[in-house]
Amino acid sequence: MQLIRTILIIVAVYYGAKFLMRIFAPLLMKYAANKMEQKVKEQFNQHQEQQQQETNTPKEPIHKRKSTKKVGEYIDFEEIE
Repeated sequence: MQLIRTILIIVAVYYGAKFLMRIFAPLLMKYAANKMEQKVKEQFNQHQEQQQQETNTPKEPIHKRKSTKKVGEYIDFEEIE
């Protein structure tokens, strides 16, 4: 008798969980999608603010030193037809 009772409890829990998932799964998916959308919007806004700050602040020119090392010979090749 205990075996049948245990099997019935397992089946009832399975179908109960399946029923509840049908109800709550769409709500959970909608909640997750809204959270993802908020995160993307925050990142986009931060990126936009960062770009505005970069364009508003004057940048100092970067002075590059020209290398005085001799790299090698430069050979001019001609095409032969």
